[in-house]
Amino acid sequence: MSLVEDRLDLIALSQAWGIARDQGLWDELADTFHPEGTISVTWFSGPFKQFIEASKRLYQPRGPRTKHLIGIPHLKINGGRALSEMSIQIIGRFLVNGVAADNICYARFFDKVEKRDGRWRVLERVAIYEKDRIDPVAPSEAFDKFMTETDFSGVPEPYRYLGQRLQALGLKLADNILCDGSEETLATLRKGAAWLAAA
Repeated sequence: MSLVEDRLDLIALSQAWGIARDQGLWDELADTFHPEGTISVTWFSGPFKQFIEASKRLYQPRGPRTKHLIGIPHLKINGGRALSEMSIQIIGRFLVNGVAADNICYARFFDKVEKRDGRWRVLERVAIYEKDRIDPVAPSEAFDKFMTETDFSGVPEPYRYLGQRLQALGLKLADNILCDGSEETLATLRKGAAWLAAA
C-alpha cells in the first residue's frame, strides 16, 4: 500500500470515530481501536472496551447529543506505526438554571496508531485540552446569575465548563488530564515520538 493510501485510511479512521461515537454505532466504534487499545479523556481513562460500555450508559438516543467535530489529522508515519494529532471541538447542550446552554471545548486527540493485517487502528488515544466556553442559547438573566454565583475554580481552566458539566451529571473527572503546554503533555508528545521512531 502506498503512503498516500495510508494517509487516506488514517484520515478516514479519525472521522469514523466521531460519527460512530456520537451516533451510538458501537460495533463501528469498537472497530476503530485495537482490542487492547486505551483512551484518556476528561471523564474516562482506561481500556477502550470499557469506554464503549460507559459511553452506552451516557448515550441519548435522540438529540441534542454531544457532538465531536474532528479536524483532518496531522500525520507522521513510519512503517506500520503512525502518530495522528487532530484538533477537535466537543459540543454539548444542557440546562443551566432551566436555560438551554451550549458548551464548546477545544482540544486535540493525540493517537498512537498501528497497522496490523493491512488495517490501521488506534492503539492509544489521549485528549489534550486547550480551552472551553459556555453560552446561553438565548440571553437569560437566569444564566447570568448562574455564571456569577457558581465557583468554577475547582476545575482547571482548559476544560473548566466541560468539567463542571460532567461533575453535575455525577461523573468523576479522570486523574492526570492533559492540558495544552503542560510538562505532562510535552512528555507525552516526546514519548509518542520515541515510539514512532522505534518502529
